[in-house]
Amino acid sequence: MTSKEKAYIGGIIDSKGSIMLLKSNNNELPSPCISISSTSIELLKWIKDVSKMGSIKNKENSNSEKHANSFIYTIKHNDTINLLLEIEPYLIVKSKKKKAKLILEKYKAVTPRNGRYSNEMLKAKEQFYEDFISIK
Repeated sequence: MTSKEKAYIGGIIDSKGSIMLLKSNNNELPSPCISISSTSIELLKWIKDVSKMGSIKNKENSNSEKHANSFIYTIKHNDTINLLLEIEPYLIVKSKKKKAKLILEKYKAVTPRNGRYSNEMLKAKEQFYEDFISIK
């Protein structure tokens, strides 16, 4: 990605996106995720093409007569970390920048590759979640 593309995607995440920790299923601990909602499928396709990651899905619309169709672009797990590495310097919204930095600085350190947690590692992971949730 070019610097301009990274900055543009950072701006989209600042305005329309979310940086969060999300459970993919009940058996796993939450992992990094970025989502962007938009009525512009072209914008989301462009981000997907430029970043070469993520997926786009139709967003359920309960009242299609009053509202335009909308879509959601989602990146999960290591792809989230890889995108954050690229766009974090361009984030402006303080809470999103803090969340991105916390994920980049600490997530892998508190997440064992084999998924097996010692009591000490589980406490470190819980502290990571508390620190993440406390960001306003």
